[in-house]
Amino acid sequence: MEVLPEFDKLRDGNEKSFRELINQFGDRVFNTALGLLQHQENAEDVTQEVFIEIFRSLKHFRGDSSLSTWIYRITVQKALEHIRTSRRARRSGILLSLFGREDQVNLTSDAPFYHPGILLENKERAAILFRTISELPVTQRTAFILHKVEGLSQGEIADIMETSVSSVESLIVRAKRKLKVLLSDYYDKNER
Repeated sequence: MEVLPEFDKLRDGNEKSFRELINQFGDRVFNTALGLLQHQENAEDVTQEVFIEIFRSLKHFRGDSSLSTWIYRITVQKALEHIRTSRRARRSGILLSLFGREDQVNLTSDAPFYHPGILLENKERAAILFRTISELPVTQRTAFILHKVEGLSQGEIADIMETSVSSVESLIVRAKRKLKVLLSDYYDKNER
């Protein structure tokens, strides 16, 4: 059982309690955002946005779920917002390039993603895995990351995603199936 900062102090805007909350959840928020976004700077931005949102919204937190579930929910929502915004920006960039705009900024990164928790000798395979995870539909990717990377139970994920446990179970099973197909295709083409 995790010990949370005193909630009444948090709700009243106590700076020390809020710092404790950041210390306790900062890495989890960052790792979740990083797993979903696969870009360190974007994950850092989302992490800041999450804690700003938490600070602004604490007075309205009703306690219908645990504080950690609420924080994960905000993290997932902010990461997904970032993904949607990036897709819109990418589409705008493509349109600009079609019309010959020379001041267009490259909005996509071809650099491989390396999760900081992966051992050096496994980095290349981890990059392949995370690249493949990024091809999953967003709900499957979210459930898979929360379960396999963050180690959350299906019940916790259901609360975060505001769905049923059976839906989460189905998302994870479908994600595993799709990853198996995509990875076997990759290894058939590249490792033989």
